[in-house]
Amino acid sequence: MNSTATIVKCIQSAAKDVGLPAPSDTAAAHVIGLGLAEAMQQVMPGIQPAQYQRMVERYRYHFLTQDHELVLFEGVPEMLAELKHEGYFLAVATGMGRVGLNRALNAAGLLSVFDATRCADETFSKPHPAMLQELTRELGQDLRRTVMIGDTTHDLQMAINAGASGIAVEYGAHPVEQLETCHSLFSARNVAQLRAWLREYA
Repeated sequence: MNSTATIVKCIQSAAKDVGLPAPSDTAAAHVIGLGLAEAMQQVMPGIQPAQYQRMVERYRYHFLTQDHELVLFEGVPEMLAELKHEGYFLAVATGMGRVGLNRALNAAGLLSVFDATRCADETFSKPHPAMLQELTRELGQDLRRTVMIGDTTHDLQMAINAGASGIAVEYGAHPVEQLETCHSLFSARNVAQLRAWLREYA
């Protein structure tokens, strides 16, 4: 989903609601993929503990009023349909909460596409390997034959920590030079490149 700008805006709005200086676009984008509590601690270091919970509450408020802005990147529905038709297991490992993920998937018409999902409010946050470990156990799959497709270093480091492989996508939250530090199997500049790579090598 093309969600980076919306998430950044919601983090900045939450900070303003709490009376704190809004983090820069770059700082807010860097914590995308983490669980909400961890994200707020990283993006607003040094504030009072009670303010973190307030930040989380205000972020959720803003995000749930903006989820209509979340749209799929061009070509994603067709790619997912193709993978599903070919018999691949598809799963989501996300820093979003369960309510937010279900709303986003429903709005995008994807609730029935994924075989399993795991959210940061249900287990450890990225880059801890738990999400991938739990998903592969649930689906009866081998981590060595699992690939995590992600637009952040948190995603790709989780794959490394779990013993899975990673594919970086360059059209999301983290800049390419940061993604390159994770030495992924492949780095896709757009959805078409990602789809072509998966068609040939998955």
